[in-house]
Amino acid sequence: MTILSFEKITLTKSGKALLKGIDWQINSGEDWGILGLNGAGKTLMLQMIAGNLWPTSGRLTVLGEVFGQTNIPDLTKRIGWVSSVLQSKFYQSDTAETIVLSGKFASIGIWRTYEPEELTAAKELLISLGAESLLGKTYQVLSQGEKQIVLIARALMAKPELLILDEPCNGLDLFAREDLLQRIRQIKEQPDAPTVLFVTHHTEEILPFISHVLMIKDGEIFRQGTREELMTPKTLSDFYEKPIRIRSYSAERFLVYPGDL
Repeated sequence: MTILSFEKITLTKSGKALLKGIDWQINSGEDWGILGLNGAGKTLMLQMIAGNLWPTSGRLTVLGEVFGQTNIPDLTKRIGWVSSVLQSKFYQSDTAETIVLSGKFASIGIWRTYEPEELTAAKELLISLGAESLLGKTYQVLSQGEKQIVLIARALMAKPELLILDEPCNGLDLFAREDLLQRIRQIKEQPDAPTVLFVTHHTEEILPFISHVLMIKDGEIFRQGTREELMTPKTLSDFYEKPIRIRSYSAERFLVYPGDL
């Protein structure tokens, strides 16, 4: 099954090409990392996948649904999205479990009647992620790392087929980052785990389960392929246009840093 397909996707705004002829496909059984510097076009692509932005030309297919021939609100319920863009949208007085529950309805806040067992399921999801201590706490008192855990639980609430993690470790200290990455790894160990699309600036955050990598630069695909093919000094030096070195960070993870250090 094809999870995602960009076919010659372009995006133009005010006469400027922001995305240029993107051809990219994710197949069932694959998990992808996206690498790109600021302004490369990563967020634009994610906004398209989430149905918030429409391509100027080309054919976009997500979870078997072709844009222009499907109901976007129904499609977005099949996609879990974790992004710092969402963090500012939630009500500060809502509890962690209420925010998680809102993921079932793809809403900010809860505007419909829900069953007690649905709230129980939201609590159990937090507990399964090792976040039982967050139950009953309001959003405003949560740390950055705790908010990210709540957003991941919220994204999982509707049992998505595709989970987009848009720089989930942004703003976290070293220990909070490693804790969050461990929880993401545990999600992928579940038998019904969704396909993961992980966006980051940092190669050491690319976990071992990530099978493929997309490199995007200036609105175009620079390289795409398996993790083993692309995560090499030559390819990364060409991508960053500067010499780099690779150092082991932990088992099956590595750190890229400037070659002149």
